[in-house]
Amino acid sequence: MKAMLLAAGRGERMRPLTDHTPKPLLPVGGKPLIVWHLEKLARAGLRDVIINHAWLGQQIEQALGDGAMWGLTITYSPEPPGALETAGGIAKVLPLLGDAPFLVVSSDVFCDADFGRFAHSAPITGGAHLLLADNPPHHRQGDFSLDGARLLAANGQPTLTYTGIGIFSPALFRAVPPDQPLKLRPLLDAAIGHGIATGERHPGCWADIGTPERLAALNEALATR
Repeated sequence: MKAMLLAAGRGERMRPLTDHTPKPLLPVGGKPLIVWHLEKLARAGLRDVIINHAWLGQQIEQALGDGAMWGLTITYSPEPPGALETAGGIAKVLPLLGDAPFLVVSSDVFCDADFGRFAHSAPITGGAHLLLADNPPHHRQGDFSLDGARLLAANGQPTLTYTGIGIFSPALFRAVPPDQPLKLRPLLDAAIGHGIATGERHPGCWADIGTPERLAALNEALATR
């Protein structure tokens, strides 16, 4: 299975930290946030990794190189200023991802999930399988509900938050026009409507590194863990 790390965001809420450093390279527990993901991918046996980038993207390429230091092969997908959003960025690299389901990880989250177990146990039926977590304080409304493994829109039911980690079928993105910005949520809503979206709850550690305060809290937690 191939993997894609999403690293094209500007990180507006992280300013001024991201004025001169792309968010994926901000230090977490003594190393760049994105390196945690690369190490986990390597341990899971996923070797082919695509990383998209836009804001200060050359810094990401210079820091990570070709991935050889982790036993990975990294291919980069530069995007125009402003980036292409999640679905647009994925659609741009579909030829590199191939015809099999692939793992997508947002590089601005921290999670202790076992990527190998998640990648090889996900039921994919032409749509998506999402990793969900309990709603954090800054996102109490959540994103989706679960009926067993079936993903549902919230609709007043108890909700969970999308972690930014999922397994996707290439078919989900084939109708996305090339080089057009598009968010992921409309595609997920369509997949839910067609009954081809599933999910599971992650009971462990997950954090969305969206603000300097959350970054500091995560670093403090890791230092005392």
